[in-house]
Amino acid sequence: MDQLWLWIGFNAFVLAMLAVDLFVFHREAHEVRLREAAAWSVVWIVLALLFGAGVYGFMGREAGLEYYTGYLIEKALSVDNIFVFVLIFTSFGVPARYQHRVLFWGILGALLMRGAMIAAGAYLIQQFHWIIYIFGAFLVFTGIRTAMHDADDFDTESSLPIRVIRRLMPVTNAYHGQRFFVREQGHRRSRLMATPLFVVLALVETTDLIFAVDSIPAIFAVTQDPFIVYSSNVFAILGLRALYFLLADVIHRFHYLKAGLSTVLVFVGLKMLAIDVYKMPIGISLGVIALVLGVSVAASWLRPARS
Repeated sequence: MDQLWLWIGFNAFVLAMLAVDLFVFHREAHEVRLREAAAWSVVWIVLALLFGAGVYGFMGREAGLEYYTGYLIEKALSVDNIFVFVLIFTSFGVPARYQHRVLFWGILGALLMRGAMIAAGAYLIQQFHWIIYIFGAFLVFTGIRTAMHDADDFDTESSLPIRVIRRLMPVTNAYHGQRFFVREQGHRRSRLMATPLFVVLALVETTDLIFAVDSIPAIFAVTQDPFIVYSSNVFAILGLRALYFLLADVIHRFHYLKAGLSTVLVFVGLKMLAIDVYKMPIGISLGVIALVLGVSVAASWLRPARS
């Protein structure tokens, strides 16, 4: 019963914060400036750290370190989303004042998808221990693939969501404010049409689903506690919008970050594969991941990419 109220209370808090974000601070569509993005980034990071302190205090040192490690992994991997978001918004020429609305509903959908995927993953690991080895091998493969993959290779026009939407319903040629659907009058009757903003939303949701397939197994390499996996995931995702507006213009400066993320994925994959032979202390895991990410960011800053 205590666990049930913990889940209910946490989700009620998340929904309340999302409601405040949408209906108070972003009631009117506007371009999110750097100062606002920085303030919201600090808010979400502080809330995540405070929640981790609560986990540490009420659930113990091990659970607290697991939460912080999971949060750090998810926060780092979410940066990869930003590369693709920049490409999508640029390709579709999405006005800056409508980008927050797309990311808000995209992240709300992402929370629902990830909740379902975490529940499924926790059930599978509990029922079939050997699933851990599949997750581990998949993470090693994903880490190697990430190192070789370029976000600029993402083709928006030929992607599956675009083809499906255009086959199911017509799409307007222009944006209609921040609306996802409009009714346009034809020769005989009006018809419901999707706007380009809905197409962009579909791409954002698909992108997050793809990244979730990579990142959620990485959290299970740290802990199999569904609540810690879920809460660390949620806080990382909730801060993604602010992080996007904060880093969108400078994200390509961190050119070594992709190598760092790849290394982290391979590390946690190998850790998962070796779990029955050697269970690495969570403090060491947290230190290794923080060191790898810190070195990749510092190297990017000290040695900028050549134009």
